[in-house]
Amino acid sequence: MDNPLLGSRELPPFPEIRPEHVEPAMREVLDAGRRQLQAIAAAAAPSFDTVVEPLEALQHRLSRTWSPVSHLNGVANNEALRNAYNTCLPLLSEYQTDLAQSEALYRAYLVIQERDGPRLAPEQRRVVENALRDFRLAGVALDATRKQRFKAVMSELAQLGARFEQNVLDATNAWTRAVTDPAELEGLNAAIVGQAKARAEAAGKPGWLLALNQPTYVAVMTDATSRALRRDFYEAWSTRASDAGPDAGKWDNGPVMEAILKLRHEAAQLLEFRSYADYALATRMAKSVPEVLDFLHQLAKAARPAAQREYAELEQYAGQKLEAWDVTFWSERLQRERHSVSQEELRPYFPMPRVLQGLFDVAQRLFGVTIREKTGVPTWHADVRYFEILGAGGQPTGSFYLDPYAREQKRSGAWMDECVGRMALPAGSTLPVAYLVCNFLPPAAGGPAPALLTHDDVVTLFHEFGHGLHHMLTRVPYPSIAGINGVSWDAVELPSQFMENYAWHPESLAKLSGHWQSDEPLPAALQAQLVATRNFHAGLATVRQLEFALFDFRLHAEYDPAKGGRVAETLAEVRSEVAVIQPPAWNRFPHSFGHIFAGGYAAGYYSYKWAEVLAADAFEAFEETGVFDRGTANRFLESILSRGGSRDALDAFVDFRGRKPDIRPLLKQHGIAP
Repeated sequence: MDNPLLGSRELPPFPEIRPEHVEPAMREVLDAGRRQLQAIAAAAAPSFDTVVEPLEALQHRLSRTWSPVSHLNGVANNEALRNAYNTCLPLLSEYQTDLAQSEALYRAYLVIQERDGPRLAPEQRRVVENALRDFRLAGVALDATRKQRFKAVMSELAQLGARFEQNVLDATNAWTRAVTDPAELEGLNAAIVGQAKARAEAAGKPGWLLALNQPTYVAVMTDATSRALRRDFYEAWSTRASDAGPDAGKWDNGPVMEAILKLRHEAAQLLEFRSYADYALATRMAKSVPEVLDFLHQLAKAARPAAQREYAELEQYAGQKLEAWDVTFWSERLQRERHSVSQEELRPYFPMPRVLQGLFDVAQRLFGVTIREKTGVPTWHADVRYFEILGAGGQPTGSFYLDPYAREQKRSGAWMDECVGRMALPAGSTLPVAYLVCNFLPPAAGGPAPALLTHDDVVTLFHEFGHGLHHMLTRVPYPSIAGINGVSWDAVELPSQFMENYAWHPESLAKLSGHWQSDEPLPAALQAQLVATRNFHAGLATVRQLEFALFDFRLHAEYDPAKGGRVAETLAEVRSEVAVIQPPAWNRFPHSFGHIFAGGYAAGYYSYKWAEVLAADAFEAFEETGVFDRGTANRFLESILSRGGSRDALDAFVDFRGRKPDIRPLLKQHGIAP
């Protein structure tokens, strides 16, 4: 059969891809890859041209084949695709581990470094240095027995990560809340109520049926006056895929987490690292476990007193002791009273078309790019749109798919991922293509209004677009260090968090807001009130992120095989140290913490705060010269965005800022320090 995953088309033919295509395509590509690897490793006189460039092209081809499969598993999940995806995970893991443990390739790279290193261009040296580091981190120097065990561990970890994510998706999709009394819907916006009505009708049930998708959960926790409804949603959300809650034990990730932590520790020990945290830091900007812990404790010391004051004030305002499902609701009410603005009231001013145009205007003013939509491109869903980015001279520099709305069979959250990486090699050239995925509330079916975003949604869109710019504005020709590839994980959030600042700036807000009916921009008074909310409960938000970061890092730094994962115990200890809001004992947050158990943030969740320091410091440079100053923007583009992973992250930051990062701009931005 013709396999759409094996073609040479510029973009994946998504409508043609079927689950039955996945395994045959991957087996064919992996088998061909192995043959090519043997030929590359056998090069008589290894050189950058005969070894490194062919291997870069080979890995690029594999990525292009696997990317649409992995992506569809996240945005259009079904049982057949899931089975095909899971079948291929061990095949892919085995191939990548065999490659990374190839002694012949390792020796070839050593020869190239020792013989040709001084003559190579800086980007070429970086490719070789990263490859040698990755060979060592994959166990190339291990004896045959330990090498085989390392391969088995990595394969099992890939499968466990997928199972963790699928359990969360299944648990999320399985739960609904029936409502027959309209009073329980008080406070919810019309679009969510309309969806619930349609869902009940489709199920042949009376009243309304609320789902556990992210927009509905956020809306209920923020706006629902019914405390019982909020509690039910909080319990369902915070016990997903666990041994507690309404579906206790059905998709329990508890054993999955234990197995993941055990295997990660074993992998680190095989490579003679003390812990998985030490192993993870080998590719990070931070260089030691104490350095990360000191950083997190320093932030906690600064933020916790502010968080305690904020929480005491909130309980006083509510006039009662607050439970976890009350906090967001009362915070929103206090914020409305103090600043006369709410997320739901802002929705009419942030229609998706206007927000997109404002976002693109910011990118053009900063970096001189033009963004235009291209129709007729095959996608995986009718809501998905495709855009091209043109450089200052009108030449294409990259493109991206935008999948903005929540739906069933799509995992929650927001993310950017690589569809096609940039490559400019003798074997061929490709421009970068990104996936930008969000879970916003879709427009009401048949209604006149477009999708209306909250300002939180706007910030999320700017964040993911920042990742996209990092991927699409790269000028690096080698795929392994182009765009977000090869960037230290604790610095990869710098462009995304930097771009969030423009979702708050008055000049940007004037462009990206406009009432969906009148096109009137956000009134000046309302805009000022919105901007004033940026630091509202910044202390509470900071300690919450620090709770997640310390939990993750300690989990991986302190793992002891004799004691097991100590997931609940570690979280309790961290909460007693930094948390201000104490959730109920049945809260099972770790069981759906996909960032560290199914994503790339294991022993790395601290990178959000680490990169937030970098982003605040970088934006302060713009504030000093003008937030749309093209000279400053060009330096940011040249030093950071366009360079990908071609240079050390700290060196790139110092090149832009003229000094090492400073924590003070972040504390000032949050209003925690004067």
